[in-house]
Amino acid sequence: MDLSRRIEAAMVSAIERAQAAGPARLAHALNYAVVPGGARIRPTICLSVAIACGDDRPALADAAAAALEIIHCASLVHDDLPAFDNADFRRGKPTVHLAYSEPLAVLTGDALIIAAFETVARAASDESPADALRALSLTRLLAHHAGMPHGICAGQGWESEKTVDLRAYHRSKTAALFMAATKMGAAASGQDPEPWEELGARIGEAFQVADDLRDALYDADTLGKPVGQDVALARPSAVQELGVQGAIRRLRDILSGAIASIPSCPGEAQLAAMVRLHAERMTPVAPVRT
Repeated sequence: MDLSRRIEAAMVSAIERAQAAGPARLAHALNYAVVPGGARIRPTICLSVAIACGDDRPALADAAAAALEIIHCASLVHDDLPAFDNADFRRGKPTVHLAYSEPLAVLTGDALIIAAFETVARAASDESPADALRALSLTRLLAHHAGMPHGICAGQGWESEKTVDLRAYHRSKTAALFMAATKMGAAASGQDPEPWEELGARIGEAFQVADDLRDALYDADTLGKPVGQDVALARPSAVQELGVQGAIRRLRDILSGAIASIPSCPGEAQLAAMVRLHAERMTPVAPVRT
């Protein structure tokens, strides 16, 4: 089974469990929030690292990948709310609060966060003690990179500060789940997750710089979501700090460092090729905003 099929199968299973016998509109909103997916880059990185490290417990790796993506989708639902970005579109369709109401959007995000942790817990519920310890490690990593003081909650919190450390902001808002992806992929395969943090941090920082560039250069039809948000919401941005060409140079430097930071493992070459592929995809090639 290829990575995308593994990810989608794990996602479907997790969401169906969360929907079972629940309130119909909230159950439908859960599925609406995760389908269709975006690039699924975080779970793809998680599984790629797991495979590079041996992938000896694929059920754990699949659960980790699904949990990461579910947490990411939950964060998008909350980010789009009027209290935050007040966005009308996400992935080319109305945001959850417009499609279902603000109360249901809040509940959707909350329910998805809980479903993510349940997905990891269930993966080892009937397995060996060793697998249970791996699942505990995965739970800890997911919590660390989703909450405070350095997870995605902290990233959202930075936007309320008068003075913002751009690198700390990017590390929390975007890089946190990429660090979780690389570390959880290693942990799912029984490897020490800590050496994998730098790779995740660099990929995450690159992804945020690329997102800043897309927000500045692309149009809403291309992205499937509002553009110009960094300026409109007075957010810190690599483009505002470095200019377009400076941000592109920064992006390329970060990606080069990401490839160099990959720890020694059986699948090191294949993993480096995957990072290069995503690097090509995330680097803007030309402005398309009209």
